[in-house]
Amino acid sequence: MLAQNKITVMTHNKTEQISLPRTLINQLLTHAQSGNGDEVCGFIASVSGEPIKTYPVPNIATPANKRFEMEPSAQIDAIKIMREQDEEIFAIYHSHPTSAAAPSQTDIAEFNYPGALCVIISLNIQGVLEIRAYRIIKNQVFEASIEAT
Repeated sequence: MLAQNKITVMTHNKTEQISLPRTLINQLLTHAQSGNGDEVCGFIASVSGEPIKTYPVPNIATPANKRFEMEPSAQIDAIKIMREQDEEIFAIYHSHPTSAAAPSQTDIAEFNYPGALCVIISLNIQGVLEIRAYRIIKNQVFEASIEAT
């Protein structure tokens, strides 16, 4: 069991800035809202560092309302399609149906894509979209600034 330690989000001298097209943000929000109280997850693909497409992947975690685990064959299929399309993994995304858009201890411990961002969509809101991005490197968390384009 993981300790319930406070998570420290670190900042570099210069905060990483990322741009997400509004169409992708809308897709992420729509996917998050479709979860019916469960976390949703998937990939954001990019070409030359520019995010262009989402790849939703079924969440098979138990309990799915508290964490996410990508269904392995769908995860592999998404990565295979990205490679065939000359796309790269820009980010792993998931939703937090009842908590803030900040990585949990489990999110940090289980993040296995050091070159990718961790994007979290919170549904624990009232009328305002909360979407945040983080770079997780060796259990250290660095928040990136998101600009909707």
